[in-house]
Amino acid sequence: MRKPGSMKGLEKLGRVRLSQNFFLRDFLMSEIANFYSIPNIPENPDLAIETGTRLCIELLEPLQSKFGRIAIRSGYRSAKVTAFGNARRHGASVRYNAGYHIWDMPDGNGHKGAAACIVIPWFADRYAEGADWRALAWWIHDHLPYSHLEFYPKLCAFNIHWSEQPQRRIDSFIKPKGCLTKPGMENHGGNHGEWYSGLGQT
Repeated sequence: MRKPGSMKGLEKLGRVRLSQNFFLRDFLMSEIANFYSIPNIPENPDLAIETGTRLCIELLEPLQSKFGRIAIRSGYRSAKVTAFGNARRHGASVRYNAGYHIWDMPDGNGHKGAAACIVIPWFADRYAEGADWRALAWWIHDHLPYSHLEFYPKLCAFNIHWSEQPQRRIDSFIKPKGCLTKPGMENHGGNHGEWYSGLGQT
């Protein structure tokens, strides 16, 4: 598929279904792009569709099945939008977002990937009442083939990353801040069910 060169072309791209419950259009909204009037459109739609499909099928669909509706805070970001935002301290550089929020650009090692920042409303309500973000983090760690998770204090939003070469690392800006787990840490293997017993809608 060619990069859209018209409104109709972008409309067609947005209708591409990535999985049972998600369409590409769900991931194209960007506050930076909207505020500064910069089109947030993939240069390589086929690669964006390929990696976005893996993100949705392997990570987002199982999360939605377990915890209910997922709200997309941020998904795909073009290299142009990323560079513009980084220059104004609105996010990381193209180098660090390649194969992450820039779905249609492999990372520095040539690996494909895609990420989204999401909120799970069901869990956000419980987080507001004092639930520990690590319960959700460990459930994902034990059940899904994620590459990277990064948690944020507002609404317990978090980045969730799919990669063809997964890191299996969890970081957080919520206390306790820092790296929760990564390969080589003592807590990385095994089952962490004591953290999330009874968690979820099903």
